[in-house]
Amino acid sequence: MNTAISGTTGGGASNSGQQTGDRQHHTAQQVITENVKFLIEQLEQGKSETLTAYLAAMARFHNYSFGNILSIAHHRPDATHVAGIRTWNELGRFVIKGQKGIPILAPLIGHKRQPGEPIKDTDEKQKPFVLGFRRVFVFDISQTEGADLPEPARVSGEVGLHRARLFEFVEQLGIVIEFNSRIAPAQGASYGGKIVLLPGQSEAEEFATLVHEVAHEMLHRAERRTMTTKTVRETEAEAIAFIVSRSVGLNTGSASADYISLYHGNTELLTESLSVIQQASATILNALFAEEQEDALAKAS
Repeated sequence: MNTAISGTTGGGASNSGQQTGDRQHHTAQQVITENVKFLIEQLEQGKSETLTAYLAAMARFHNYSFGNILSIAHHRPDATHVAGIRTWNELGRFVIKGQKGIPILAPLIGHKRQPGEPIKDTDEKQKPFVLGFRRVFVFDISQTEGADLPEPARVSGEVGLHRARLFEFVEQLGIVIEFNSRIAPAQGASYGGKIVLLPGQSEAEEFATLVHEVAHEMLHRAERRTMTTKTVRETEAEAIAFIVSRSVGLNTGSASADYISLYHGNTELLTESLSVIQQASATILNALFAEEQEDALAKAS
């Protein structure tokens, strides 16, 4: 899990220097489309590591929007902790001269009164809403210098408490977990409301297998099952297992670049699939790290 700054969404981001005058509105879909096209171009050139970088970014920045994750992975695939200039300065670090920012979208927030609400004393009743988005810039920790950051706790290849939290999350979804050696050589299988795991796996293998199978339960038991091939479904589940496993500190291999070829360069279908992967991964990770997030909010307040 990254330090709290990895979950920022552009607070304190800079528009200075290279960014001056770049205040036109951008849409999230524009950002997504541009970055997915870049991903396809890279893979068509045989640069399969680009996909791995995109999925790894989903693991590191799961609190970010889908479009912002793609932008970070595109412009700084090795980024680990990002924040705006102001946030870095508050942490005692400063952006190194000449470094280029990573563009993301930050929401423009407005407030409005409820219909029929009197004009006076409306401060507490005004509801925030998104007017649009503007382009801002964040910087990775490698682009800064200064005070050291406190090291977050890492799992270092062991599942730790995340195993129990994952089992609890699956049970909260109403899914029964069983162990049965009859599914061998498969390590896991999902049956719509029930997941069966092969006994005897290491905790790391079991964790990744369970994430893979719960991904099927979350994504592939309804309409999406009829809209995708078995190969696409398996690869989406494996991508989610990669993201979640990487995020809790497990050692993982490279993500399969064959996934992209399934879409034959179709940007729209690839975007939809990557978005589904990111949303499902974020849901699982938010459940796994709920206690840490609550502790961080309590300390901040």
